Amino acid sequence: MIDDVKKTTSHRMEKSLEALRTDLGKVRTGRAHTGLLDHVMVDYYGNPTPVNQVANVTLVDARTIGVQPWEAKLVSAVEKAIRDSDLGLNPASQGTLIRVPMPALTEERRRDLIKVVRGEAENAKVAVRNVRRDANDQLKKLVKDKQISEDDERRAQDDIQKLTDRYIAEVDKALAAKEADLMAV
Repeated sequence: MIDDVKKTTSHRMEKSLEALRTDLGKVRTGRAHTGLLDHVMVDYYGNPTPVNQVANVTLVDARTIGVQPWEAKLVSAVEKAIRDSDLGLNPASQGTLIRVPMPALTEERRRDLIKVVRGEAENAKVAVRNVRRDANDQLKKLVKDKQISEDDERRAQDDIQKLTDRYIAEVDKALAAKEADLMAV
């Protein structure tokens, strides 16, 4: 029973860390990467569809993303979807290829993005701590139902605290890497 609690706790903390990494990937730095457009939705025959499911998304160079829709009539829809997204990008179509240049980030914009990234990291830490709280509540319930002893509960709580510390350190490491990436010119 204790092993089940630890396993689900570890799994849920890993999910929180993955969600943070996904969110950090959406915050754009000065460099181009194809994952930036993953959450941009295109109106494809009335259905909102991710860009990468209606077009090839590639890197033209370090600061430009190339988007090649599979159907010629989708060029304007994809271009509009990228322009209307919250990324602040200005795509330009050249025939069937849409070029999406990455504008250079100003110092002020970098600082704003760092605040956003820190907020995302703090949310991830809160999520990890909530998972810890849920696990400890489960352990208390097991003690109350007399399925485990209080000594086992204390040992399990120590293990869960170690797990929590490890995942919070991972969150801090991801945050530090993203901050360094944002501040690199």
